[in-house]
Amino acid sequence: MNFTQPQRKLIEDFVSKINDGKAAIFAGAGLSAGNGFVNWKGLLKDLADELFLDIEREHDLIGLAQYHFNRHKRWKINDKIINEFTTLRAGSENHRILARLDIDTYWTTNYDQLIERTLESNNKTVDKKVKNVDFSRNINKRDAIVYKMHGDKDSPDEAILTKDDFDTYNDKRELFSTALRGDLLFKTFLFIGFSFDDPNIEYILGRIKILLGNHTLHHYCIFKKVQQRDFKDPSKSDADNLKDFQYAEIKQQLKIEDLLRYSINVVLVEDYGEITTILEEIEKRVKRRNIFISGAAANFSPFQTDEAKNFIHKLSYALAKNEFKIVSGFGSGVGGIIVNGVLDFNMNEAHRKLDDLLILWPFPQIDSGDRKISVKRKFRETIISYAGIAIFIFGNKKVDTTIIHSPGMMEELEICQEQGVIPIPVAVTGSAAKDIWEKVTANPEYYHLNNTTLLNIIKGLGNDGLTTDDIIAKIIEAIKVILKVQ
Repeated sequence: MNFTQPQRKLIEDFVSKINDGKAAIFAGAGLSAGNGFVNWKGLLKDLADELFLDIEREHDLIGLAQYHFNRHKRWKINDKIINEFTTLRAGSENHRILARLDIDTYWTTNYDQLIERTLESNNKTVDKKVKNVDFSRNINKRDAIVYKMHGDKDSPDEAILTKDDFDTYNDKRELFSTALRGDLLFKTFLFIGFSFDDPNIEYILGRIKILLGNHTLHHYCIFKKVQQRDFKDPSKSDADNLKDFQYAEIKQQLKIEDLLRYSINVVLVEDYGEITTILEEIEKRVKRRNIFISGAAANFSPFQTDEAKNFIHKLSYALAKNEFKIVSGFGSGVGGIIVNGVLDFNMNEAHRKLDDLLILWPFPQIDSGDRKISVKRKFRETIISYAGIAIFIFGNKKVDTTIIHSPGMMEELEICQEQGVIPIPVAVTGSAAKDIWEKVTANPEYYHLNNTTLLNIIKGLGNDGLTTDDIIAKIIEAIKVILKVQ
């Protein structure tokens, strides 16, 4: 996809914020609509029918909910919330991408539980805030916090839906307003599937604007562009459909300009599928800074043992120094040295968070229990899924008394190809790494090497006479080319 300039700006800025730990998501009903959940009009249609109103002619949906409450009280509203938001249990591809990203703050006005369930399915510990009392307790070692700003389907009596609910929101749910103000001040938000018709959000944004004037952080939201093809009502003339389109187009532009008052930049897409493409690009770029090192060695030939250990140590140190995160399966003969290099950097450079430097998933060292071939494959797929680039070094193991090339590294190359991970095989280290270098350079496009400069650097990693410093410099150069051309 050829991204527009605003889309590129969103991607670049939000990737930077994710890497800095300063990104947040705000999900509206549009994020879950693709899963079959109803939007507000769909939710309230039956209630409108009971009031002899046409939902398509109603714009004040909060007022409509209040009208129904005035006549029939709460029970039917509660019944609608429970039934409409209980049917589906699995999130969309957008949910899954967001759950994989290193984002720890999620806000939503949705009653469904797709965000928290998708996070949990990615082995993340979720701290969910639905009621005021939830702020009095916190889950230790949480990976993400999900604020259900309008409540949850499991507590329909407290769901925010009527005009009364909104009028009393900042008194009854002040802790949510305060927490959101804090996050909006210190994190960059990406609003997805959110229309900005919510009076709570407008109130909070207004308070921040009063406090900070024009010094607020920049945020982003994604809107589907109003298009003429969406205005084809067969009961209307072509002229009337055209007028409806032009009216909606003007109104969307006015809303885009208005949101700039709150430093919210609107990014337009032609269709909702482009949102998934944008999120995929964000994920790809975030993962490009995670470097998987594939390697194992029972024998370091053609290097001398001390020379090889020094090379591996200096490589992991250099990667950490260049602010890359190393992903390692603790390969035999190599993994411990990789960790030592990262730890060395962490101590020498007074870097305080080891988690920013290393993702360690020790690969099973011996076969025991249910460690079958399929399990090992799944393990490799999981490790590599965290990375965007893979470095291949050495690659051999001892079977009885014979040194053979590591078949596991060849499998890791296959997985990299499947997952879009870019390989950097270091042929001069020999063994499986050299075999992989030959495969990659013979068919570069198949292995996602579509850049001539990058390919030439990788070809240079097969030249004899390179010092360990030369090899490391070429690896870092290759990574920087990948980051530049992504």
